[in-house]
Amino acid sequence: MSVDTAQTEQVPSFCALCVSRCGAIATVEDGRLVALKPDPSHPTGQALCIKGKVAPEIVYHPERLLTPMKRTRPKGDADAGWQPISWDEALDTVAGKLTALSKRHGPETVVFNTASPSTSALSDSIGWVRRLRKAFGSPNQSVSMELCGWGRYLANIYTFGAGLPAECMPDLDNAGCILFWGYNPTVSRIAHATATVAAQKAGAKLIVVDPRHAGLARRADQWLQVRPGSDGALALGLAHVMIDRGWYDRDFVRGWTNGPLLIRADTGRFLRESDLGPGGGAENYLAWDDSAGKPVTYDSGLGHYAADNANLALAGSFEVETLQGSVTCRPAFQLTVDMCSRYQPEEVERLTGVVADQVVQTAKMLWESRPVAYMAWSGLEQQSNATQIARAIGLVYALTGNFDDKGGNVQFPTAPSANIQGDDMLSGEQRAKTLGLAERPLGVSRFDHVTSASIYRAILDHKPYAVRGLVSFGSNMLLAHADGERGRKALHGLDFHVHVDLFMNPSAETADIVLPATSPFESEGLKVGFETSEAACSLIQLRKQLVEPRGEARSDIQIVFDLACRLGLGADFWDGDIDAAYRHQLTPSGVTLEALRETPEGVRVPLQTRHRKYAERKNGVPRGFNTPSRKVEFYSETFLEQGYPPLPDYEEPLMGPNSRPDLVARYPLILTCAKDSLYCESQHRGLPSLRRRAPDPQVDLHPEAAAARGIAAGDWVTIETPKGRARARARFDQALNPEVVCGQHGWWQACPEIGAPGFEPFGPDTANFNLVIGHDAVDPVSGSVPLRAYVCEIRRLEL
Repeated sequence: MSVDTAQTEQVPSFCALCVSRCGAIATVEDGRLVALKPDPSHPTGQALCIKGKVAPEIVYHPERLLTPMKRTRPKGDADAGWQPISWDEALDTVAGKLTALSKRHGPETVVFNTASPSTSALSDSIGWVRRLRKAFGSPNQSVSMELCGWGRYLANIYTFGAGLPAECMPDLDNAGCILFWGYNPTVSRIAHATATVAAQKAGAKLIVVDPRHAGLARRADQWLQVRPGSDGALALGLAHVMIDRGWYDRDFVRGWTNGPLLIRADTGRFLRESDLGPGGGAENYLAWDDSAGKPVTYDSGLGHYAADNANLALAGSFEVETLQGSVTCRPAFQLTVDMCSRYQPEEVERLTGVVADQVVQTAKMLWESRPVAYMAWSGLEQQSNATQIARAIGLVYALTGNFDDKGGNVQFPTAPSANIQGDDMLSGEQRAKTLGLAERPLGVSRFDHVTSASIYRAILDHKPYAVRGLVSFGSNMLLAHADGERGRKALHGLDFHVHVDLFMNPSAETADIVLPATSPFESEGLKVGFETSEAACSLIQLRKQLVEPRGEARSDIQIVFDLACRLGLGADFWDGDIDAAYRHQLTPSGVTLEALRETPEGVRVPLQTRHRKYAERKNGVPRGFNTPSRKVEFYSETFLEQGYPPLPDYEEPLMGPNSRPDLVARYPLILTCAKDSLYCESQHRGLPSLRRRAPDPQVDLHPEAAAARGIAAGDWVTIETPKGRARARARFDQALNPEVVCGQHGWWQACPEIGAPGFEPFGPDTANFNLVIGHDAVDPVSGSVPLRAYVCEIRRLEL
């Protein structure tokens, strides 16, 4: 008689596969991961998506990379001749090649590249990769910021001095109204989806702006079906109605925005005290005091007006005597009002497809159901007008007055920790060499990121200098970024390329050395704060290594530390001791590494959220906002100085029917795209449990559009644009606008276990959606690529 002696453990953990970082309980039997389930006691653990639930399939997949390998045949050959090698040989080769490139050409000629931490497990190691890059001396790293993060992290730094909404997260637990714009948390952040449903049950209203009736849009009190890329016009239309009807916070606008500051009609610059006389300060702005009938000083250093805020004019036109003579000046808010007035509800309906009455009703809901909690995602970022869209919605949000207020978007406190990214390791001289900085000085390069287009240009055209090396962690640039054909030429043109990953992918296949990484379930991962709420921010958790690594795989962090030591940078990496590095990171928190290992569910650090921190005073001076005026900036002189519109006016998508009428006859449809809920970008299509649910790439279109083209549901079709073509299966969506079609990116991997084919990343049978989008019509500020708003035609594919 046999006896069941299996040892079963239930281990508190969290899923690291996407930005949601959902709390989970792992079931481990005899050292083997068998299940991952939600942990309701965790602040992000109310649910777990199917991707997390199939974690065992990721760990034990037969195609996992299990040993370091080197290329033995030339790039471009169908067979790379991969040969297994030892870790010592791999690390010595990588360190030797990178050192040689640095000495001969400069460290800036080596680019570091990672998958986005929002859609991968790179959040475990992204800070350490950045530290390695800076210690090495390179200013160049791609984290897909132009595609995934620009709008929610960086664009509104120019308005609020902080990332809105991602750095100032929506306080969903206390919101009266939730605004999701280009954001579907059911596929992007399940923790927000569950919190939103709970908020609705407590009485919160939900507004969703999305071309598709998907996810939480089906539960929305207002679903605004915007034409892809026209979001800026909708935002300005909402702002117009709010201002016109008086549905805005006048006190916040007067006291905390640069709306009262006067703009010179002759130069477009702010009127300053130095304009009026030789003794005036250039740092002091001027506003108009209605009661006194004259300009008054605003001291940006003290954050103080020389008049009662209630008397500051927000409207009007004033003649001011300056050193150059009489100059007409108007408050920045008056210029904002004038801009918004061009977007009457009827005009918004013409531009966006959102009916005029719904614009009015939504504006009313935003005002009457405050506080408003706002979140956006890559639906707004993958646009040729991404920056002005983000700033226009920032304007709407400022009108609510809910910034950093309970139930609004709050800068939640986080447990203190040491900055491990090595910001002091890179000299100013090296930072000035960041790719793309000269062309787009206010874009992602200003914030320590580079675009794939800049990388390709530097490799192929040697502009502004030749990039010769690439260190890549988990990225699949040829599937995740636009213009893959040019990308392939670029990656083949590198002198040296090392790639770290779980699986071989089309981008990894261009490398010289491939290193096997563990899944997050085979390695520890330190998370200081979970961002979603105050309770989540208070949690520090060291995710336990659940099972032994397969083969010779090593964690990304281990690879970073090993490589640092081989490069002679060990002193900056605690001589390869990861535990010592973690202790350094944790020291400010007061939480020890030992305590975290003894408490796998995590340790909570007492935190107290303070609201309206911009109003707090130190030595009598309000904190204000981290902008030049220390106010929320409706009008940006920073933009003006770089030749960009200072107000967030609407710009048509560069590849849309209104801006390119010459293409309409051949490409009459508007092409957008969306994530599939089953997959993390270009990953996981080789997992049987997922592939059975979605075996083929899909393109959604309205039945009317399909009928006009002789397309039946399930037919293979080609998506054609001026840039290229890709194939997919037609799927009907009755809720779509008949002029809009929606595709999916990331298709390449086969799933032999169920007989599901792979797709060539290039060539006539490709399903590589991003091949049909070019880098020729991008956002002028950020370089964001219009993956969400292009022109196309759909044709039935004859097999």
